[in-house]
Amino acid sequence: MNTMEKSIVRDMSLAPSGHLKIDWVKEHMPVLNRIREQFEKEQPFKGLKVAISLHLEAKTAYLAKVIKAGGADVTITGSNPLSTQDDVAAALVEDGITVFAKYNPNPDEYKEHLIKTLETKPDLIIDDGGDLVTILHSERPDLLAQVRGGCEETTTGVIRNRALEKSGELKFPMIAVNDAYCKYLFDNRYGTGQSVWDGINRTTNLVVAGKTVVVVGYGWCGRGVALRAKGLGAKVIVTEVDGIKAIEAYMDGFEVMPMAEAAKHGDYFVTVTGNRDVIRGEHIEVMKDGAILSNAGHFDVEINKQELEALAVSKRVVRKDIEEYVMKDGRKIYLLAEGRLVNLAAGDGHPAEIMDMTFALQAVSLAYVNEHYKKIGPRVLNVPYELDEKVARLKLEALGLGIDTLTEEQKAYLESWKEE
Repeated sequence: MNTMEKSIVRDMSLAPSGHLKIDWVKEHMPVLNRIREQFEKEQPFKGLKVAISLHLEAKTAYLAKVIKAGGADVTITGSNPLSTQDDVAAALVEDGITVFAKYNPNPDEYKEHLIKTLETKPDLIIDDGGDLVTILHSERPDLLAQVRGGCEETTTGVIRNRALEKSGELKFPMIAVNDAYCKYLFDNRYGTGQSVWDGINRTTNLVVAGKTVVVVGYGWCGRGVALRAKGLGAKVIVTEVDGIKAIEAYMDGFEVMPMAEAAKHGDYFVTVTGNRDVIRGEHIEVMKDGAILSNAGHFDVEINKQELEALAVSKRVVRKDIEEYVMKDGRKIYLLAEGRLVNLAAGDGHPAEIMDMTFALQAVSLAYVNEHYKKIGPRVLNVPYELDEKVARLKLEALGLGIDTLTEEQKAYLESWKEE
């Protein structure tokens, strides 16, 4: 059975548009291109099956093609119902990759696509948010035996993987790609910072300058969102539960206050915590007329949609990816992209040059776990520094930048405790 017969996509006639998108990002992902050349020669995944769950758009598609170039039989599904691009999915099928993904499937279809991906009995996985790992360990342990290990893309997924490890239930090694320097310093900060505002601006077509933006959470993603909001001319308020991060936000020039107070001031709200119910009914009750709510965390649980709906007397879609909730007192609150990842559900995600580093990390980390899975054992492992450094060096080369190298005397000085 070929990939077209096995796959579930919306419309194969959309493939030409998808190929154009993939070709475009390929031209702007020089690090991944170098990794692809290496994989084509070395064939690190020859004879193996790889299952991928990521936001299925052009940059992810090119990662899947790079893994395939390394000899793998690749199956891919989406990691969010609203981020799959149907033309890209169709193009991948034509490129010999099995795809189970459609834009905006119903919940049963979305779950079915994840399970079908796992039913290919993969040797290796690339996960986003921990969906594949969670299903394997909870609902389909019968599919665990063949899995050698995998990589995790997100903060949310790493948290779930570490919880599995702590409970003693994790059955194979997972590399926390999210925690690598070349991931969080660039992808989480600059990628999220830019793509969140790309998604909000293209969806609302409203000005940001002069408005008040409430950023909920000041991790690396929150730092990026706040920085870009400031650059667009907004006044920025940060809410936090971590005292250290709160001081950092304050010293970065932002106001810091509890959500109960910040809710009264915000024109835009962006949640980036990885936790649930950080915007609740009690906050919505004091928000301004016209407040715009959006989420950039992995799951659509950060804004309590049930409490938002319970407070509203009416609800309607007023523009693509914008739902209007009218409160009893006549105030209107707007929710973007159903509370899902606004940068992907209402945009194209991170810039290609940013994902070039992240997906290069995914590719080399997957090769690493495949080579060392027996030695690593069932635990969550950080990306080895030499892989992080390798990706950084390749990126510098692509940018035409050079850096210094320590002399032998300098190395000896740093390694000695004596003053010489």
